[in-house]
Amino acid sequence: MELQIVFGTLVLALILFVWGILRHDLVAIICLLVLTISGITPYEDAFLGFAHPAVITVAVILIVSKAMQDSGLIDILGQKVLKLSDNITLQITLLCIIVCVASAFMNNVGALAIMMPVAIHIAKKSGHSPSSFLMPIAFSSLLGGMITLIGTPPNIIIASFRGKEMGSPFSMFDFAPVGLGLSFVGLTFIILIGWRMLPKRIAGNKNEDTFNINDYITEIIVDENSKLLDQPLSELTNISDGKIQVLNLIRNKYLMHAPDMNIILKHGDIISIESEAEDLKEFLGKSKSKLIANKEELPEIIGGEEISNVEAVVMTDAAIINQTASGIQMRNRFGVNLLAISRQNKKIQKRIDHVSFKVGDVLLLQGITDKFGTTLQTMGCLPLADRGFELGKPRKLILALSIFLASIILIILDWLPVQIAFTLAAVALVMTKTLKIKDLYTSIDWPVIILLGALLPIGTALESTGGAELIAVNILKVSQQFPPEATLSLVFVVTMLLSNIINNAATVVLMAPIGLSIAHGMGLSSDPFLMAIGVAASAAFLTPIGHQSNTLVMGPGGYAFNDYFKMGIPVSVLIILTGIPLILFFWPL
Repeated sequence: MELQIVFGTLVLALILFVWGILRHDLVAIICLLVLTISGITPYEDAFLGFAHPAVITVAVILIVSKAMQDSGLIDILGQKVLKLSDNITLQITLLCIIVCVASAFMNNVGALAIMMPVAIHIAKKSGHSPSSFLMPIAFSSLLGGMITLIGTPPNIIIASFRGKEMGSPFSMFDFAPVGLGLSFVGLTFIILIGWRMLPKRIAGNKNEDTFNINDYITEIIVDENSKLLDQPLSELTNISDGKIQVLNLIRNKYLMHAPDMNIILKHGDIISIESEAEDLKEFLGKSKSKLIANKEELPEIIGGEEISNVEAVVMTDAAIINQTASGIQMRNRFGVNLLAISRQNKKIQKRIDHVSFKVGDVLLLQGITDKFGTTLQTMGCLPLADRGFELGKPRKLILALSIFLASIILIILDWLPVQIAFTLAAVALVMTKTLKIKDLYTSIDWPVIILLGALLPIGTALESTGGAELIAVNILKVSQQFPPEATLSLVFVVTMLLSNIINNAATVVLMAPIGLSIAHGMGLSSDPFLMAIGVAASAAFLTPIGHQSNTLVMGPGGYAFNDYFKMGIPVSVLIILTGIPLILFFWPL
């Protein structure tokens, strides 16, 4: 009965992961509760996963990665790239190499987020499509994560399984022989061939705006005949049935940005609105308001120069995900107007205040220029325009690098385990004021931590109930007529496919016990199987949902779902054809 409950829980988890109706971390908690309430996981062991070294390691590495991001090192490299010629192949080469190397030692998404605005700026400056740049650097971040123990959570998790199995985990650079080989092959293909296979979803016109929003913004004036006179500003929304959005209010030459909708309108007030032509015509008829057709008729506005429009992409950990602009009262809470949304290269400009935000959405926001930096950070959005470079102070850069390198040395010399060394590094970064205390908590991707903490006991249950062994026995029955290399290849391919539809960390937690059982059943070393699972779990090149990096570039690159197949399939085939021989060479069966 226990076995049936475990398998039923795993099937439920896979369905919910693929369906996407619930967040991954919530799915993991639900599954953990099922196993705990059913008695398979003891009550006292239910939350032991959150104290697991792998979970602690992921958390502290995210903290240290944040400090490395803020140090300005990657920004300095980005500044150098901006000064290059318009040779697109050279530009893509350098961007991919920088992201790949950075991803080996810091969070993949963090490395990508730093270089995305640089890539978009270079594309627009040289007249090329951002579509040619963004997927290559996203894939480069995945390749770089394969190189070191701290490059990606799957490596950390798989190392912990080895530690439990053999008494010692994989070390910092045990992944390097395979990871470097795969990175070289992958980058070579992407740079020479891969980017040319991508469709130019977004034009490379230097002067072209993504949204052309000026066609939708106009001004109306409240005169003595207007039904808006002496009414609250919200009456405009009521008359238009929510089809017209208020942006600003001009009264006595002073501009009020994102005004309170309860403000009472007076004679002579000018309202800046966003609307489609048909909706505007209908509204003018109902409200008896007049349109200011000629911009020159507007008075000299005081404060208008402080307002600007910014394009920003919704990050993976954004507070606004699955929320709507009206639901979170975006105007009042963040002081910005939402002008338009671009999702999978489709522009959304109707009823956008009722559209739920998704990871990778590109938002066109209007706000006060000087406050945009703080506002976007609070919202969890990344500005896509050239934002300048956070070059940092030399002291901050030197301290961050010194502390990071010291922690690496402690791990390499085997003086401290990775979770202790990086916890020490995180404390040192805060104590030296290299990292702000608030960033100690905001830099952690808490959904990933919850996911791992809840899934690890599920992996233990799969192993303790004999579920992993049962799956391994059935795989061995099918593969016994083939050489062991074929079985390893099967594990590699299944893991890779699984990681393209569910979280890569979840993939490792589910596949590692199965891989270990297969190795035991065949009387072989478990190292090549664990290494294969770790590498394959990071090779999510086929879909935009397989990895956060892929999701992040979907909106800014204007990619469709099947665009990932065009470069992802050949890259995945290369990873299989190169990765398995490398694993067998460096980690013999």
